[in-house]
Amino acid sequence: MSYQPRILAFAGSTRKDSFNKKLVALAATGAREAGAVVTLINLHDYPMPLFDEDLEASEGKNEHALKFKQLLMESDGILISSPEYNGSISAVLKNAIDWATRADEGEAPGSLPAFRGKVVSLMSASPGGLGGLRGLVHVRAILGGLGCLMLPAQTAVSSAHDAFDELGNLKDEKRQQQVLYQGQELTNFVTRLNQQDS
Repeated sequence: MSYQPRILAFAGSTRKDSFNKKLVALAATGAREAGAVVTLINLHDYPMPLFDEDLEASEGKNEHALKFKQLLMESDGILISSPEYNGSISAVLKNAIDWATRADEGEAPGSLPAFRGKVVSLMSASPGGLGGLRGLVHVRAILGGLGCLMLPAQTAVSSAHDAFDELGNLKDEKRQQQVLYQGQELTNFVTRLNQQDS
């Protein structure tokens, strides 16, 4: 059987009707169409306390944090649609990243196996005019600093409250194809990377 990239896809939001959940689901569809095995998750299903090193020392790592980190470690690529909160990254996304950076037994401190070498594609959706673009700057800086390979192409959907139809597709066909292509591009890049390493 030919190589199939493993892609983890999620939004940095837990809101039920999140625009970013709809957006990342579209990108996940593009990745599947390109041959990837995609795991689409909802961070609402992985509730984690605010990261606190004292809490970690006294109670160990939260079970949902462990599951989330394992999903990252099992992936070759990551699709993230991140909302913009006050010009930056959402608290739930930053907290999940912080927990996943913690070294577990048998891991060297700072080895970052959940992130180092993972290929990441970013997007955002916002009711605002910039579509969450300011927040993506911070997400890109954080994940790049953790050793992720950040693909340059990204999508920011403005006026998100009016951008999707009742089926969760983007009304703008050109933008719809752009988001699908991001999933395809991530899949193709990871595939080429794997073939070079083999």
